Amino acid sequence: MAAASAAVRMLPDGGADDEERWLAEGIAGVQQNAFYMHRALDSNNLKDALKYSAQMLSELRTSRLSPHKYYELYMRAFDEMRKLEMFFREETRRGSCSVVDLYELVQHAGNVLPRLYLLCTVGSVYIKSKEAPAKDVLKDLVEMCRGIQHPLRGLFLRSYLSQISRDKLPDIGSEYEGDAESINDAVEFVLQNFIEMNKLWVRMQHQGPVREKEKRGKERNELRDLVGKNLHVLSQIEGVDLDMYKETVLPRILEQVVNCKDDLAQFYLMDCIIQVFPDEYHLQTLETLLSAFPQLQPSVDIKTVLSQLMDRLSNYAASSPEVLPEFLQVEAFAKFSNAIGKVIEAQPDMPVVGAVTLYVSLLTFTLRVHPDRLDYVDQVLGACVKKLSGKAKLEDSRATKQIIALLSAPLEKYSNIVTALELSNYPRVMDYLDNATTKVMAVVIIQSIMKNTTCISTSDKIEALFDLIKGLIKDMDGAQDDELDEEDFKEEQNSVARLIHMLHNDDHEEMLKILCTVQKHILLGGPKRLTFTVPSLVFSALKLVRRLQGQDGDVTGEDVPATPKKIFQILHQTIEALSCVPSPELALRLYLQCAEAANDCDLEPVAYEFFTQAFILYEEEIADSKAQITAIHLIIGTLQRMNIFGVENRDTLTHKTTGQNFSRSLINAEQSMRVRIFSGLMTKME
Repeated sequence: MAAASAAVRMLPDGGADDEERWLAEGIAGVQQNAFYMHRALDSNNLKDALKYSAQMLSELRTSRLSPHKYYELYMRAFDEMRKLEMFFREETRRGSCSVVDLYELVQHAGNVLPRLYLLCTVGSVYIKSKEAPAKDVLKDLVEMCRGIQHPLRGLFLRSYLSQISRDKLPDIGSEYEGDAESINDAVEFVLQNFIEMNKLWVRMQHQGPVREKEKRGKERNELRDLVGKNLHVLSQIEGVDLDMYKETVLPRILEQVVNCKDDLAQFYLMDCIIQVFPDEYHLQTLETLLSAFPQLQPSVDIKTVLSQLMDRLSNYAASSPEVLPEFLQVEAFAKFSNAIGKVIEAQPDMPVVGAVTLYVSLLTFTLRVHPDRLDYVDQVLGACVKKLSGKAKLEDSRATKQIIALLSAPLEKYSNIVTALELSNYPRVMDYLDNATTKVMAVVIIQSIMKNTTCISTSDKIEALFDLIKGLIKDMDGAQDDELDEEDFKEEQNSVARLIHMLHNDDHEEMLKILCTVQKHILLGGPKRLTFTVPSLVFSALKLVRRLQGQDGDVTGEDVPATPKKIFQILHQTIEALSCVPSPELALRLYLQCAEAANDCDLEPVAYEFFTQAFILYEEEIADSKAQITAIHLIIGTLQRMNIFGVENRDTLTHKTTGQNFSRSLINAEQSMRVRIFSGLMTKME
């Protein structure tokens, strides 16, 4: 049987069919030898039991199977070895054979691999018998396993050692607990086994031809849990307290991770460390753990591992508010920020999306752990700006998506755009978005204001807000009007109009400053936008006029108190810009609205001026006959409601309304009759 197995191992490499055949032959060899082993066990024939078990284990010497197929063969042999271990235990319990003699006896097996499997099996019984300290047996076993340097066979052998020993470690409270140093011995055993397994695992990547590198990477990925289980065992040892973890366990693990210089191993093992050890340990050893990240290979997906660490610690902070002082004590934010900076510096070729993703994770961590520290939030945004400095507008869609996530996070957390406006680096980050994305982000900001009914009540905050949403209120460099979707454009401008209505301050002086700030921005918006934004500004200003009704003052200068005259002056300038769009019909309506407001404020000259501007628009800008009819109706209706005009001004306006220029626009007798009736009413009022 051994010769047949050797012949199989000498065969040249084959395809999937050959591998299935080799696996079938290996399983058949295991089953056949296991049959004879069972018969020897039943007859208490120790010599034959060892002979056939060694031949059974020789099937694991094959190099022809992939890791997946080898695992199937290994599990067949593993099940049989558990039965053999029970036999050894029973034999030593009955006194039929000394465990010490048995430990010596199995070391005479012909081949190294079967010998070491048998040695581990008897070693488990040896520890169980307590005839020797567990630490001594474990140390012997982990050293003896160095005899197998074939990566695949060595990995499974050490995995077997780990499985049979994990419940026999000299841990605190364990039946195998020894002196005070026994915990160190248990930790050393697991660490040594882990280090050797990782070396074997990494070595697999360098076996075979270069063309099969990707295939080997996939095969190694299937075996990673064999290595990671050692870290899980370490995390379960009761004697591994924070001090031991800080002084011994973590430094030894990180040393192996960094020195192996293998991207797959580094990514997986760093992830394992984060997942298996307690959050408290991570927090208290943060500097040590983070110091390893800049030393990892450039190809390692550091952003994912770091993000998982920050996510886990932020969950820890959220679930245990009492630990928040610890985060401040260990300066967790500063350590993460510094580590990310070093990682980016160590990898100058890191794509922009990778760096931005790291800052998104850091910002998420900051908002969850230190939501009251706006300076931390602004530092993250500033660091992102520094990374992006010197670059043009982002064209990478993935990086753009991450920037949007970065900018959206404060809005979602604070539910108040005013808080975001205090972040000096917020608009600087937005500057790196392309025009289309800038508009999308502006819409998100406005929607946040609408959703939370946020009142922005100071002119400096308005200035900052309009800087953020400038993509909606003016044409950006390089933007083409003909590229705009008409429906989208209308929706965007309507959202800006709704936003203007939400700007309010009970203080009249500050409200006037707000109106001036809004006017400054919207007048730069171009003719297409003015028809949407100017009416909102006009009606917001008229609300303030009515609050100030009865006050008066000099309208010259910019620092005068808020008075109706001052506001009407602003309105006149604003509507005048609209009349040049051209949108004369809308401008005429707004002039008449202002005239009515001036009437209520007893400002006859102002009201007269607004009527004059309406007449000019009618005569010079409105050419369509239907629009002329509508305009004359509006003028007549508004003039009828005015009670402020003196005889001279009323007579002038009445005659202009019924004059030759107007009458030519009335296209039928019914309209002429309405003008004559209006003229008669005005005469009676005089």
